[in-house]
Amino acid sequence: MDRTIEIAGKREKINLSRIVHRYKNNPIVTCHDVNKVWLEPHLKVVTVHNAGITQYKGEVLMLFRSHLRNGISILGIARSKDGLTDWRIDPKPALIPCDQDDEFVDGADKEQLIANEGGGLEDARISQIGKEYFITYSAYHGSIQHKVRVSLAVTTDFQNYKRYGPVLETDMRNVVIFPEIIGNHYYALFRPNDSTDDHTGGIFKQILLGKTSNCHSNKWDVNPIPIMNQSGLPSFFSDKIGPGATPIKTKHGWINIFHGVRSTMDGNPYFLGVAIHELADVTKIRIANFPILMPSKADCKVPEDDYIHVPQVVFCCGAIRKANGEIYIYYGGNDTVMNVGITHEDLLAELCDLYPQDPSNGVALFNLKSK
Repeated sequence: MDRTIEIAGKREKINLSRIVHRYKNNPIVTCHDVNKVWLEPHLKVVTVHNAGITQYKGEVLMLFRSHLRNGISILGIARSKDGLTDWRIDPKPALIPCDQDDEFVDGADKEQLIANEGGGLEDARISQIGKEYFITYSAYHGSIQHKVRVSLAVTTDFQNYKRYGPVLETDMRNVVIFPEIIGNHYYALFRPNDSTDDHTGGIFKQILLGKTSNCHSNKWDVNPIPIMNQSGLPSFFSDKIGPGATPIKTKHGWINIFHGVRSTMDGNPYFLGVAIHELADVTKIRIANFPILMPSKADCKVPEDDYIHVPQVVFCCGAIRKANGEIYIYYGGNDTVMNVGITHEDLLAELCDLYPQDPSNGVALFNLKSK
């Protein structure tokens, strides 16, 4: 299967051997763009990456993560009319570690939430449901190393945010909410932490599915049986998986762009994979056994004296679907810059159908000789 995409006036062919076309003008947003706007020395940043993406008032809105020079991450906003060029940085950060002056849901333990965010905010995902935008983000504790609670903030205008606190009272690294009610419930994908000392093992190889009748409540019924699981057998997803972008509704089902990690003798490279959930029953899933994007030198083009945070990483927290079925995948390169790659929903579905893996263990379900 081939598909032709058009980007910046140029036509490009993609297929199952070249699933994602990297935009030739990557990176699209860097720390230098932010530092031209955030002029105060304490707001100088050294990265822009892992951005939640949504469409707001006819534009693509990017809720990006940036490292300050003290190592803490905060969230800022960039906006573009076409989702590729002329990104405008909002004049101040959108979300920083909260204090007493921020807005909290009634009944919240403000002191606890302030402590939970003291170490920084990371990797936001955005799910629009009705007029509200539900933002999940990793909140790092200000004094307890490796303690992380994925937390919820809700906005209608990307100027005012109400904190709801941890989605679950347990260590979580990723929580990604499906952007509409399915049946009578909201659903979300969860990637729990099993230990603060083990960063690539145990249930880091699992993605769980949870549901709730009230998305504001932070009361989720999480199925302990993984909807996606890796056994540790040879795979580019063998050592860690986690949900990435907010699921995208298509004629093929809900497209779930996830990340996977394979430990090597020279580090832990991150890859992007794809799974598709049935529209009416998200417990039913098919998963492609191949990555759709692998890290390369093209993903972190920076000046020679720029800081590079983590080599060999592509990581996605947001993607959008165009009316013609094209999918714009927004991804961080080396946890340092923001890039975009373009694919098509038909190719992603074809990959899942022709080259699937067993959701329970990651084992390939196709015969190499028969292809």
